[in-house]
Amino acid sequence: MSSTAIPYAGAGDHGHDAHGHHHETFLTKYIFSQDHKMIAKQFLITGIIMAFFAMFLSILFRIQLAWPEKDFPILEVFLGKWAEGGRIRPDFFLSLVTIHGTIMVFFVLTAGLSGTFSNLLIPLQLGARDMASPFMNMLSYWFFFSACVVMISSFFVESGPASAGWTIYPPLSALPQAIPGSGTGMSLWLASMVLFIASQVMGGINYISTVLNMRTKGMSLWRMPLTIWAVFLTAIVGLLSFPVLVSAVVLLIFDRSMGTSFYLSDIIIGGKILPNEGGSPILFQHLFWFLGHPEVYIVLMPALGLTSEVIATNSRKPIFGYHAMVYSLIGITVLSFIVWGHHMFVTGMNPFLGGVFMITTLIIAVPSAVKTFNYLATLWRGNLKFTPAMLFAIGLVSFFISGGLTGIFLGNSALDINLHDTYFVVAHFHLVMGSASICGMLCGVYHWYPKMFGRMMNDKLGYLHFWMTFIGAYLVFFPMHFMGIDGVPRRYYSFTNFPFMQEWLTVNVFITWAAIIAGFGQIAFLFNFFYSIWFGKKATQNPWNSNTLEWTTPVEHLHGNWPGEIPTVYRWPYDYSKPGHDEDFIPQTTPFSETMTSNLPHDFEGDAVAEQIQREWDKEHGIERVVHH
Repeated sequence: MSSTAIPYAGAGDHGHDAHGHHHETFLTKYIFSQDHKMIAKQFLITGIIMAFFAMFLSILFRIQLAWPEKDFPILEVFLGKWAEGGRIRPDFFLSLVTIHGTIMVFFVLTAGLSGTFSNLLIPLQLGARDMASPFMNMLSYWFFFSACVVMISSFFVESGPASAGWTIYPPLSALPQAIPGSGTGMSLWLASMVLFIASQVMGGINYISTVLNMRTKGMSLWRMPLTIWAVFLTAIVGLLSFPVLVSAVVLLIFDRSMGTSFYLSDIIIGGKILPNEGGSPILFQHLFWFLGHPEVYIVLMPALGLTSEVIATNSRKPIFGYHAMVYSLIGITVLSFIVWGHHMFVTGMNPFLGGVFMITTLIIAVPSAVKTFNYLATLWRGNLKFTPAMLFAIGLVSFFISGGLTGIFLGNSALDINLHDTYFVVAHFHLVMGSASICGMLCGVYHWYPKMFGRMMNDKLGYLHFWMTFIGAYLVFFPMHFMGIDGVPRRYYSFTNFPFMQEWLTVNVFITWAAIIAGFGQIAFLFNFFYSIWFGKKATQNPWNSNTLEWTTPVEHLHGNWPGEIPTVYRWPYDYSKPGHDEDFIPQTTPFSETMTSNLPHDFEGDAVAEQIQREWDKEHGIERVVHH
């Protein structure tokens, strides 16, 4: 990869005219927009709507787990035949768990997070007029939106939505006659997922092309903000792993509709022996988890990138170990493809192969630990500003540590055999992936809201939202570790049939109340988000005194981002609180010739002109600088 930027054809005034002066209708501006900033808002608002839908589903099945013998007539009002007499049916309970997991992992944490911030920040932080292909960018959103519509429509079919778990393991997903949720609802799940993956692939190609080809003058790879490194590497992971899930889904459709036996063998339903033989459900697990584990990092890496930016800005310090942070992201990207087998320790895997996957799983903890250490070192003795964005960034670090530590247990094959498919697993991935990534997404929303909407969100509502979310998440998921250690299996409809599980009923009541209270915290966010779009305090151009390029664009949006020429970049994005400078930030667009008193020898690596100017200035003022080799 070249360290010099390749200029964009529309980089000058002409490029702006081409974008900015044609007449836009309501449809082309707000619906079928090709402006990356509007597409980012579309991804974000769709993601928020889907998140609330998934949260509502989780409250429904938590009510069932907390009070399994009680009737709630209001449930019949919402769910009709699926909750006759006010009690959720067992097969529909599985559907709620399945669709909740699917929406949160794919539609909220993947598309809502990456789609929003890749679109918003890649052109703005790199100095580009727009994405490499604005039309493909628009298509990417509409494929995602179509996937959401198809997924939700499965609630309106006679047999109900898919109910094979979000991992859709065969045979429940491969035999339409297995259970009600294996019918039309499962077919709609598969169709929705193909649309979703098409969206992700189109987005990924666009993000990678833009980062490699459209950086402004002076924006070398080593001057890119960590947010861009994170979304760039995320796009590469998605582009390589998502098509594998398409292949798994296509083979599953063949098994469901065409009588093949890729995943089916020796099955009896209702006393009748099915003709399928020779297939293996383990094949599906290999294909699914080859995407499924990189997916964890597709979700986490953008959140880590956003957090890096927010922590550095609000600590008023350079990010600690910039190069180490980049190399750890690259390490996670590479290693994420060789750890999928740790989801399959209990499938009868060869113990030697299990050992290999165990080692790679434990090794991937190293780059994760590097990132954690660097966050803590950046926060250490910083001049901290506790904005809502900063609180959510610190929340991510907390969840990343507490959830990541339990991953060491599950990555050990001997321990995983006991803990697999228990509530311990639920607790682990909801903390390290779910809660951490949601915190990263929310820190990004609060931090870049002024750039998206030109207004500020209400800080007091932001603080309320953070504390209800942070405390609520720990109260919901931390007790589940102890349930899992006691052997309580996940996805069970009721705990009343097993004496050893009954003692956990009171804990389930506690968890459910915590989830409901945390849910009310999200309503504070929803009000704050939509109210502030119209009535929030108007934002200044650079409300956080940040160094990156997006804060050099006008508050009022224009298609093309900068009214004149795109600014040139002279320095890295983390020059905060630099000794010798009169302000605690120096934007990337400030030449070294304007900051002579604060320049350091390593600042000009590869910039001979700036180095010569500095030497002449030093000589004139009688300053000697020590160069460390």
